[in-house]
Amino acid sequence: MNSLPRGAWPLLSFLLLSALAAHGQHLAVPEHGVYVGAYLSRGDTEDQITPAMLCDFETLVGRRQAIIAFSSFWGEKTFPEAQVGMIRAYGAVPLIYWSPWGPPYRQNESQPEYALDRILEGHFDAYVRDWATRARATHLPLLVAFGLEANGDWFPWGGPHQGGGQTQEFGQSKKPDGPERYVAAYRHVVALARAAGARNIAWVYHAQNFSWPVAPWNTIAAYYPGDDVVDWLGLSVYGKQSNKEGWLTFDTVMKMPYGEIVRLHPNKPVMLAEWGVGEFPREGSKAVFFDEAFAAMTKKYPRLRAAIYWHERWQNADETWSNLRVDSSPKSLAAFRRGMRLPFWIDRPVILP
Repeated sequence: MNSLPRGAWPLLSFLLLSALAAHGQHLAVPEHGVYVGAYLSRGDTEDQITPAMLCDFETLVGRRQAIIAFSSFWGEKTFPEAQVGMIRAYGAVPLIYWSPWGPPYRQNESQPEYALDRILEGHFDAYVRDWATRARATHLPLLVAFGLEANGDWFPWGGPHQGGGQTQEFGQSKKPDGPERYVAAYRHVVALARAAGARNIAWVYHAQNFSWPVAPWNTIAAYYPGDDVVDWLGLSVYGKQSNKEGWLTFDTVMKMPYGEIVRLHPNKPVMLAEWGVGEFPREGSKAVFFDEAFAAMTKKYPRLRAAIYWHERWQNADETWSNLRVDSSPKSLAAFRRGMRLPFWIDRPVILP
């Protein structure tokens, strides 16, 4: 049987995805296997992608990607139609990190204009409705993670910036205000989107693997918005990213948080909404980290159904570099390509009514 020319796959995938999306708008959760995906974007708004990036990454790693991730910042005040269109043309499903903040997009700073109380008071209802209406009009399954990593203190919507462990200012008197505000805001946004008819969105609860600060009130479970508004359970799981951190194995950063997040619900699918590791050859082998990660995904984490690699590099304040790209060294790239050949990966999205 003759195989299709390599260049025919994107067109075939686009036609197939378009035909299926016309009749159904949901990404199927596989009974076995893991959707493979990547974050490839560039720029301060984390949404600069091109068709060439998608094809080049596929060539680089030797595997198509079923999920392509990027950000949609509320401060841009638009729905990312161009990015969604490019991803659809490639034949993948978008994972959108939908983040409530505005320019300048700097971590570790509060942003009163985008405080969760303002979301709950309705100041952004018109934006959310418009965004959701445009999402519905794509007729494409979308994965959306609202307010990722809220159990950390680096993003302004994180619980530590929204009341932290106080129990006096919001909601129930025995629940910490920071997580409680986040849950209320998440539920408010989902309710608005569903009322706008955006039933093609599958909602991701996206937590950081280890909460910061470490405190009894600041746990993955405390921020869980509820079974009725969450479709996927997501984690950010990283190895060493900077000189300030020690070298850790994949299982060290994955085992405990995986156990925490699967306890939230007995059968909701789990995704690595972000995962990666930097290149620090004096402290550990990135290639070995990859080998161990792929082996663990196949055997140790049975609820895992998607994994999105964060393919990016950036310069830190001390002028060092954090290079998470899969091709940060020849050995790292070779290990990643070995992992991409494993049979458990699902590289084309399955769409169901």
